[in-house]
Amino acid sequence: MQLAACSSLQLAASSFVAACNQEPGSRSHPLRESLSKELHARPFPVLDAPSQVIFLALTSNDDDEKYIQSLANQLGGVDYVLGSGHYYQDLGGYSLKWERHTEFVTYTILLDGEEKVPFSDIAVNHFPKNWLDSLTSQVITAVKLRVVAPASTKQVEHDILTNFHTAFQSESLAISYVLDKNSIVASDFKMDENGYIRFGVLPIGQLGRHRLGRIVQRLLEIETYRAMSMLTLPIAKKVFTRLTELEKDLATTVQEISGRAGTYKENLDTLMTIASEIEYLNAENAYRFGAGDAYSALVDQRIFVLREERFLGRQTFSEFMMRRFSPTVRTCQAAQKRLQDISDRASRALDLLSTRVNVRTAAQNRTLLEQMDKRSELQLRLQETVEGLSVVAISYYGVNLLSYLLFPLAVFQGWEKYNLTALLVIPVAFSVLYMVRRVRRHLTKS
Repeated sequence: MQLAACSSLQLAASSFVAACNQEPGSRSHPLRESLSKELHARPFPVLDAPSQVIFLALTSNDDDEKYIQSLANQLGGVDYVLGSGHYYQDLGGYSLKWERHTEFVTYTILLDGEEKVPFSDIAVNHFPKNWLDSLTSQVITAVKLRVVAPASTKQVEHDILTNFHTAFQSESLAISYVLDKNSIVASDFKMDENGYIRFGVLPIGQLGRHRLGRIVQRLLEIETYRAMSMLTLPIAKKVFTRLTELEKDLATTVQEISGRAGTYKENLDTLMTIASEIEYLNAENAYRFGAGDAYSALVDQRIFVLREERFLGRQTFSEFMMRRFSPTVRTCQAAQKRLQDISDRASRALDLLSTRVNVRTAAQNRTLLEQMDKRSELQLRLQETVEGLSVVAISYYGVNLLSYLLFPLAVFQGWEKYNLTALLVIPVAFSVLYMVRRVRRHLTKS
């Protein structure tokens, strides 16, 4: 019985493996494989403690692949595969990672070990100077990240309280436990003298390499998405300035419409100009506003997954962002909302003016129709007058023609021509009148 059961289980397992190894064949969607690979295109880095990370985020352009190929060649790595959008190479003692995103590209150098002087510029020199000078992209953010050797909770707390004032500015320092107090992360989000923002990661106890890599990746993403989101702020300020002027013009125009000052054409031209400029501002900045909202949401999400806990009463990353970063986000959202609000107001003003113009046009059309009715009535009376004259004229010619036709017969009766003519006047006149009215009734019915 047991042997039979074991044999059945082995057979079922063999069938399952065979089914898993079977190719779906022509039933597969053409994008199935590429989309599956996309899920694993940007894996988290694998780090040992201690280590260092140098990170650059640059604006994207058409030469991005040329730059990563040049950097890989200078550092002795394998060639970059065109179109892949990512690159990773172990270069012996350090690694190079490159990723291409929608609006920016990132370069990351991961170094094993720790330098004697924390956050020194020695690690930065792994990016060749001639390569940096050749870049046409602009730097969005640059980060120096230091991962110290793992230690106990007391040792880590002592190190923070005694040594962090030399590497970070205490008034803006954000520091907290993350991932169930398995590590401490810290940053003041201020650029040093060389333009780098510093981050510190202090593992508590034995923290896995993959888990440490996820912490580092989240910190780099927080800084990158923060910087990308804040690119919307200068645009929002310009939009606010221009909207203030447009609101004054719109209010003045609406007041003129309500007070019936100026002509409809002048008011309509002004409103059309205001509405056109508002739509231009909306079309020009809609993408940037949308991207800013998306990046700010990513910042909040990346901080949330760190599962922060307060460290010795210090402010956390989420509190720092709430005080320093959230006002920027709200300013950009307010500009976007104000732009939509003034667009709606301009549309309502145009609708109001259009309604007034339509009402006035309808009144003019009514007056014109009344005048046309009066003219038609006058024409009808004139036509009736002409009709009476035409009956007389046709009767006159009809009597003359009949008198010429019937005069030979009247001679046999001894009648004079004037007698015959007098006799024909009444029947001919009534006949002509009857025919004219019949023709008129026929035309009217048609």
